[in-house]
Amino acid sequence: MSKLPCGCPGSQVRTVEAKEISNSESTGRLQSELRQWPTQLHLVPPSAPWLQNADLLIAADCVPFAYAEFHRDFIKGKVLVNACPKLDDTSPYIEKLTAMLKQNDIRSLTVTIMEVPCCRGLAMMAQQALQASGKDIPLEVVVIGVDGERRN
Repeated sequence: MSKLPCGCPGSQVRTVEAKEISNSESTGRLQSELRQWPTQLHLVPPSAPWLQNADLLIAADCVPFAYAEFHRDFIKGKVLVNACPKLDDTSPYIEKLTAMLKQNDIRSLTVTIMEVPCCRGLAMMAQQALQASGKDIPLEVVVIGVDGERRN
């Protein structure tokens, strides 16, 4: 194993294989749609192999807690990075997102945010990174209410 920049093996880039869950319809259990690790934007290198030809999902940290069908409606078929525009040190985010978009053939960009004002910063960072990348990538911003309902 190569030396990791932060020294934590949990930060190592890896692909997560889907597991077959038998009788998921009868048990009501949902399967995780997460197919890569790590997800935290600070930890994802722009050179991560799973970013190539990906549909990129940028999720505000609170969205999966508020929106019950997050895996099925948003993660499925996408590569996830998550961040909190209020609590994180976001100073490197625009540069990092720009590098991700420049270095990879990203097919689409979806940003899920909460309806609270501080969350809008994540959508703005994604828009700025997209503009700085010089690429024409479809961008969708989805707003989730604190009641768990989709606002748009």
